Amino acid sequence: MFDFRQLRYFVAVAEELSFTRAAIRLHISQPPLSQQIQALERDLGVSLLERSKRRVALTEPGRVFLEQARQVLAQAELARSRATAAAAGHSGQLRLAYTLSVSFHPALPRALLRHRQVAPEVNIQLCEMYTEPQFAALLANEIDVGFVRDQPSHIQAARQLQLRVLDREPLLLALPSSHPLAARGELRMGEVADEAFVTQPRELAATLHDRLRTLAAEAGFQPRIVQQAQQINGLLALVAAGLGMALVPATMRAVRLAGVSYVPLADHEAHLLLAVASRVGDPSPVLAQFLATVAESAHGVDD
Repeated sequence: MFDFRQLRYFVAVAEELSFTRAAIRLHISQPPLSQQIQALERDLGVSLLERSKRRVALTEPGRVFLEQARQVLAQAELARSRATAAAAGHSGQLRLAYTLSVSFHPALPRALLRHRQVAPEVNIQLCEMYTEPQFAALLANEIDVGFVRDQPSHIQAARQLQLRVLDREPLLLALPSSHPLAARGELRMGEVADEAFVTQPRELAATLHDRLRTLAAEAGFQPRIVQQAQQINGLLALVAAGLGMALVPATMRAVRLAGVSYVPLADHEAHLLLAVASRVGDPSPVLAQFLATVAESAHGVDD
């Protein structure tokens, strides 16, 4: 049976119509080239070339075989290039999850834009997911990487997952614009001990919910939570309605809503983690390339 080398040799001779020029093009001597073409013709049982002292010409079977040989070699080159791209993480699929608040942080769009430039053939499947469900999805191999807001709370998950910290994002208080404290340059939690708060349910957003209670406890009070919203952007509508104030990441300032003002918190622990989570030892070249891209695009943030 003929091999790819014989196909390349035949295509060179058929295109050059000269064994001498084909041998030069292939960087081999002429006798081995002639022998391989003869072996190919024997395997096929047909004559591909008409040979004389003055000329080399394709037979009709030779013209048909040349067209097919070119297609086979092109497919083989395509397979080789795709395999090389896959090994380098430049093609394939990546399942990526992120929390809603992360979509307002520049780290996510910056990483996606840079990765698209580096590996445009990679198909990234995006899904919105809270932090704790992301950890479960990673362990269940349902996603490959996640942009999360906290570290795993369970020891088993902490051992099986790795996190790269991208930012420790400051936290703000979102207040009704009519509130007397809305014009302040900054606030401390102790100054809002008597205020009403709106939050997300803890079962959905444990990180931000727990951070509110922690900051309040350090200031010596328990927050009075009067209303809840499923999504973090829904909290702002409750704030605008004057139902209470909300603790939000600093990037939520990008959401301009009439009746809502943002005031930074001066408390020492008033920040929220932003990290990229993945499975320890995941061999995926696509994941490795994406994590490298995230690292490159995350300049200027706190590690």
